Amino acid sequence: MITVVVYSESGGTFKTTTTANLAVALKRMGLDVCVIDLDPQEGNLTSLFDVGSQRHDPEADNLVKHILEMPDGDFEDLIETSSEGVDVVPSHDMLGDFTSNLEQKISYETGMQNMNRDDYPRFELLHKLLWEKESLHESYDAVLIDPNARAEDLLYNAIFGLRTLVAPVKPAGKGNLSLDGLEELVENMENELDIQIGLSCVVPAGVGQTNAHQQYQKQFENTDAFDTPVAIGDRDSLMDAMWEARGSAFKVIEERWKTYEEDGEMVSKPGQRRIREREIETLQKLYELAGFVATETFDIEIDPELVLDIEGKGTRTIDLRDDSETEVPSA
Repeated sequence: MITVVVYSESGGTFKTTTTANLAVALKRMGLDVCVIDLDPQEGNLTSLFDVGSQRHDPEADNLVKHILEMPDGDFEDLIETSSEGVDVVPSHDMLGDFTSNLEQKISYETGMQNMNRDDYPRFELLHKLLWEKESLHESYDAVLIDPNARAEDLLYNAIFGLRTLVAPVKPAGKGNLSLDGLEELVENMENELDIQIGLSCVVPAGVGQTNAHQQYQKQFENTDAFDTPVAIGDRDSLMDAMWEARGSAFKVIEERWKTYEEDGEMVSKPGQRRIREREIETLQKLYELAGFVATETFDIEIDPELVLDIEGKGTRTIDLRDDSETEVPSA
């Protein structure tokens, strides 16, 4: 199955939107997909997919309680399904206190078992929950995690559990430094966790037309150190509209969401967006990215054809088999 952590050390690399778009693209390829939100901050995957109504309720059952083996209910009751058919394990405020709660658990259990604290498997808890206890591999074809960015217990649990990274990077000075340190980062994590970590690909995102951006993009594409199957252009308007549409870029285009000024106020509504070819091309690249991860990294069969049903504009078809994008008359 597909198991991917979408991770970048740097901020502003479209980590969350990349996770959402990758998940929805895989779903549209005919796969059963679950995404796990391990980022306690607002404006994360949970908000984007419009789930997690109990994320601020301290009494509610949540993922942290299950990781720490003190659940208040069944794991399956945590899962919510987004409007685009992707199952989501939402974020919860308790994620922000994960390490302090974990330390209490370690102190108690090592004391009871007369165990050295250094021998406690603190990074293996999520792996045990997902695969040994809940057997998600029997229910899903793909599990993705949107983690917190800090190199701490939550991130290490995510990487230990899923073992493969997709790394979005921003083609600017800071993104370039992050790229230079990517191999070292993976090596350090492998040493810390004592496992092998696969790097599926690097995804330059927010690529503009400036000379600097084009130079960085070429650097990404020409390296032999990792795969760069696509580069996503500077599509701030499209990616920003995802938060108003509460869904992927595919939903933004099909429902034609747009943010604009009306009667002196900024509003966001469906049915208003002008469909531009460069945005259709962006959807094609996102579909190509999902296809690369599925087929090249994990050898999973997919539906290579994507049909976009654009509100009031008919249908458009993208077919990965011939790397072409064609228009199909609406019914």
